[in-house]
Amino acid sequence: MDEPIPVTRAVDHGTAKLMPDVDRERAWLLTVDGAPQSYVDLDEPTHLEFEYTRRLGHALDTVAEPGRALDVLHLGGGALTLPRYVAATRPGSRQDVVEADKGLLALIDECLPVPGGSGIELHRADARAWIEAADPDSADVLIADVFGGSRVPAHLTSTAYASAAERVLRPDGVYLANLADAAPFAFLRSQLATFSTVFEEIALIAEPGVLRGRRFGNAVLVASHRPLDTAALARRTAADAFPARVEHGSGVRKFIGGAAPVGDADAVPSPEPPGGSFGIG
Repeated sequence: MDEPIPVTRAVDHGTAKLMPDVDRERAWLLTVDGAPQSYVDLDEPTHLEFEYTRRLGHALDTVAEPGRALDVLHLGGGALTLPRYVAATRPGSRQDVVEADKGLLALIDECLPVPGGSGIELHRADARAWIEAADPDSADVLIADVFGGSRVPAHLTSTAYASAAERVLRPDGVYLANLADAAPFAFLRSQLATFSTVFEEIALIAEPGVLRGRRFGNAVLVASHRPLDTAALARRTAADAFPARVEHGSGVRKFIGGAAPVGDADAVPSPEPPGGSFGIG
């Protein structure tokens, strides 16, 4: 059997590389301009390699009873790690994946295609434009994992964007987002303040060292109108191979402090990661 070989291709927003994992037979790492974007194991789609995807997976596991099919909207495609996870853990789910990079979509469709009948549909579009035009009350879960390079684009950080996301979700729906920041957390605090203007329930999942300001890192935002099962989420994240902490209620309010919600006029991208934070090699 031939050994898998790396694939390098120019895509719309940089140079994408698919690199095989020597330790897992059909597993691949996707990078764009050297920044890790996704890791997928085609034989074991429930394997989540990156810390933040594991935390998103824990959140997905707790939004509804195990195995229940959901309508999920993904903003940002990558190599479709989480859509594959949902298809495996919640068979029968209907999933739409919105990705702005046409070249990246083509690369994944060619090299790492999703199985037929998976319920996953791919769409080339801008994330905000898509949700502003989408049917209201059409998704149980919205997952935002959109990075231009290593930064969340500014137009996906404002109260207008948060309102558009809320409009797409059903009344008991849940919004999940992958964000990144470091102390003093100006961006992360502003995002929690922004989504607090739209959703009553807010939780934050992050590695304790990140929350203590020791390093730059990812944080997962969870937002909804209904009470979140933060106890179950905290148990799962604390028991993970990469333990994390769940902040909610007074802990989130204390973290937000005096941070103000962000409007379209003053929206900025998430901060540039320090050199080497997310790079490979």
